[in-house]
Amino acid sequence: MAEFKLPKNSTINPGKNYSSSTSGKKRKKFHVYRYNPESGENPQLDTFDLDMDSCGPMILDALLKIKSELDPSLSLRRSCREGICGSCAMNINGRNVLACTTAIDDYAGDIHVYPLPHQPVIKDLVSDLDQFYKQHASVEPWIKSETIPAEDKERTQSVSDREKLDGLYECVMCACCSTSCPSYWWNSDKYLGPAALLAAYRWISDSRDEATQERLDELDDTFKLYRCHTIMNCTNACPKNLNPAKAIANIKKQISTNKLGG
Repeated sequence: MAEFKLPKNSTINPGKNYSSSTSGKKRKKFHVYRYNPESGENPQLDTFDLDMDSCGPMILDALLKIKSELDPSLSLRRSCREGICGSCAMNINGRNVLACTTAIDDYAGDIHVYPLPHQPVIKDLVSDLDQFYKQHASVEPWIKSETIPAEDKERTQSVSDREKLDGLYECVMCACCSTSCPSYWWNSDKYLGPAALLAAYRWISDSRDEATQERLDELDDTFKLYRCHTIMNCTNACPKNLNPAKAIANIKKQISTNKLGG
């Protein structure tokens, strides 16, 4: 019988235990992924026992409490604390979320905190998203037009055309969708992923853009677009309630319609 094992350095070891000094009645344990590649040691899972009576309501509040009171070496990204910047995306109890908009009370038991899955880890909860950003840039997310607008005039569009962009432009580039997608895990070097394809469809749908066919031709590729198998993890994971799977389906439909002369 074939026996498959993970590489030794992928094993997550038991880590350290910390406890906040206050003795509030309401307490919660957070098991946090720790990894420092410079140490040469395997990742570990540290446990933090926190007093919830002196903690804010969100997962990010707990992580900042850990960093400020128990272990200042904990590394994570965060900025706006309002679900707008997308910086604090991570995996909480198996689901990709924004830590700043995810309530601690949503979880009945212990909370397990990991970086976004299937991405290189720079340190602790900080993932390397260079490839993700390059893929977003590759769809050329800006208006491409040969028409020069009238002097001192904006490029206008009708109310109905503007409404076509609703559900597309709100993406905060958190990478929750792409890093929840099995097709992206397997082919992230070639498959653009849900976030980049959602951005691509946003410009394909923009009435002011004059490069629709060029954009569709560029996406008409076995890997860039068609590695999507409509698993729907991306839509389920999006913290902004967007629907990348629908955008991808619409791109496929538009390419197919054009080929059939529709």
